[in-house]
Amino acid sequence: MAKPVKKLDPEKMTRSPGVTYQDLLDQDSKPVPEVLRLQAPKDFKADQIPVERYTSKDWHDREVERLWRRVWQFACREEDIPAPGDHYRYDIAGLSFLVVRTESGVIKAYPNACLHRGRMLKEFDGHASELRCPFHGFAWTLDGCLKDIPARWDFPHIKDEDFSLPELPTATWGGFVFINPDPDCEPFDDFIKDLAKQFERWDLSKLYKQAHVAKVMPANWKVAQEAFCEAYHVNGTHPQIMKALGDVNSQVDVWENCSRVITPALTPSPLLEYDVSTEEIIRSMLDIPVGGEVPELPEGMSPRAWSAAASREALRPDAGDLVDEYSDAEMVDNLDYTLFPNFHPWGAFNRIVYRFRPNGHDHRSCIMECIMLAPFQGDRPPPAKVRWLEPDETWSSALGFLGKVFDQDAFNMPKVQLGLETTYNKGLFPSKYQESKVRWLHHKLTEWVEKGK
Repeated sequence: MAKPVKKLDPEKMTRSPGVTYQDLLDQDSKPVPEVLRLQAPKDFKADQIPVERYTSKDWHDREVERLWRRVWQFACREEDIPAPGDHYRYDIAGLSFLVVRTESGVIKAYPNACLHRGRMLKEFDGHASELRCPFHGFAWTLDGCLKDIPARWDFPHIKDEDFSLPELPTATWGGFVFINPDPDCEPFDDFIKDLAKQFERWDLSKLYKQAHVAKVMPANWKVAQEAFCEAYHVNGTHPQIMKALGDVNSQVDVWENCSRVITPALTPSPLLEYDVSTEEIIRSMLDIPVGGEVPELPEGMSPRAWSAAASREALRPDAGDLVDEYSDAEMVDNLDYTLFPNFHPWGAFNRIVYRFRPNGHDHRSCIMECIMLAPFQGDRPPPAKVRWLEPDETWSSALGFLGKVFDQDAFNMPKVQLGLETTYNKGLFPSKYQESKVRWLHHKLTEWVEKGK
């Protein structure tokens, strides 16, 4: 029998009906960490988001000059360049940079360009004892100092001490390497302080890169990124998981340079106007087809506690006793953070890290990446190489069940882009709370791209 949902006055409604995320934490079988008890809602003005931010080449060009050339951004993992001489090519919006592990073990970053006549120094990730240009043979040491000029006699106008490769500001956090193309940028510690504070409990440097999948998507990078900035779309895009995901009961928190959406799992969507049984919750979460056998829960145990316990035992061989310190919420919920502008690490053992970046100078396409981080015991396993999906390859072919969800999101992206190109509206109308992470992103873009922070 369908159970009607109590009708609320929209003018007085500040959140979805149903249990709050904090209510769910009160039911946790283990102590809940303070980081999950934080609440930092942000009430942005209900301004329209200009459509031109997704469709205009002029806006893209301003993003390149005022954002991508000036902001701290994730380039690679430290484990991608473990030994001296290892180098990693990082491209963003028509720019190319080289991240290098020097002989002393220090990580440095340079523009990926020869100082002689501009040829790209390295086309691929790899290992080298020097940085030698394939065009004319100019060479630099791993530290960026000039090493060799063929026919040196013909360059009396070049002084060795003035011909080192320009160094970009670099920093590391959580096993990730960040670079900033702007030599006069703000200190990295100031930029990341909010995110770093949130992750004191979850040290991502102790995890290894288990998978790295990338694909060019036919939409602006913000179209792709914003599909992963709210759970409001689950009702329309992922209805198969509504019985096991508290989509519109997500908690949204916003700080200066980072934000998060915490979406509770193993609890049904408040949008379902009927009671959802424990069996239906488990079937939905485990993707068990109708007729398939569903595990029976111990009497009195909630689906959240049951799933958390199962996750602890599955992770114990690789994560050890740390699993016993983590609450149910940490084991099952979606703890999706974003560091402005495009870095998305998830908390606890969620494994997921997203990155979305412009695909060269094509403002109507982007590169979407999913990195999976995993715990390990003993020696660090080698990091996964990037697997680039072809246009007709699905995310599920590389990432299984998680990829099925991505495929549904990816299906929307070109339709959103085409709709934005076609609409007669000058702006978009995100919700006040559920999509406040999207509003936060555009608030920051206004600061950087329009006002020139």
